[in-house]
Amino acid sequence: MKYLLLIISTILVGSSANAQKWSLAPVSDHYKSLQQLSDKANTARQWMDTIKYPPAEYSNAIVYTFVKPYYLSDNQVKALTKSVMFPANSSDQTRQELDYMLDLESKRTPEQIKRVEYLANVGYWPTADLLSNHLQYKQNLKDLFFEGREIMGDKITAENFPKVAILLKGVMRDMRIMEFTIKYKMLRVRPYHLEPKLHALTKINSPSFASGHTLWAFSQAFTWSLVAPEKEKEFLALAEEIRRSREIMGIHFPSDNEAARQIAGQTIQYYLKSPQFQKDLKAAKEEWKNVSK
Repeated sequence: MKYLLLIISTILVGSSANAQKWSLAPVSDHYKSLQQLSDKANTARQWMDTIKYPPAEYSNAIVYTFVKPYYLSDNQVKALTKSVMFPANSSDQTRQELDYMLDLESKRTPEQIKRVEYLANVGYWPTADLLSNHLQYKQNLKDLFFEGREIMGDKITAENFPKVAILLKGVMRDMRIMEFTIKYKMLRVRPYHLEPKLHALTKINSPSFASGHTLWAFSQAFTWSLVAPEKEKEFLALAEEIRRSREIMGIHFPSDNEAARQIAGQTIQYYLKSPQFQKDLKAAKEEWKNVSK
């Protein structure tokens, strides 16, 4: 009996250890230093708090707020939405973020602009995956595997890895739901709405907080790192490049990007307790092990 209890205890401890193995890296670099500043409204810049996101700039992506999540539950979507908040427009933190972005703009190079605009055009949309005759169907699937292809080459495709595709599609469906649920609840203005000296490389028809590009970048990087852990550093570096590209473009506050990374990390924690995610992850990992060779 004691021997049986020892075996059970060993299994439980091992399972618990595996469940806690993944963790989000602490906030660092300018994201950390900016968070040290006050996020409360500053009466000296009270006019900034009167600036609201223009309803005329809403996009039809708001429909994602009505879509059923794939791996997440409705309660988890609500909890994730409540887990983040942006600093007040007039706060010291927002003012410093805008100054940081103005400095980035002053140092933009042609090479940087070319790269960040290339990254800006990448993005998987679940709605474009519904019909194979959709005009964007092929490019959409290609973008679904952007991070895998960018890190490991052109053979990393949905056609070659259909089970990995199933996993990534589920993750990206949840990601789009989270992106627009938070955006249209928070309705944060874009940096260029507050700072007229900022010359953004493009304009986006959706609220600023949190960053969708950063959310998909880290959601995929974390997921790919579970499938192909040997490439984790490369995936995280690519996600980091993607989130910083949004600041260089002048379209996202650093706090938009850090919040998105936090949401992606919390989402993965939920996923690791999801039977369906675990099932699809296991199938994806087996496929990766057998096919990637």
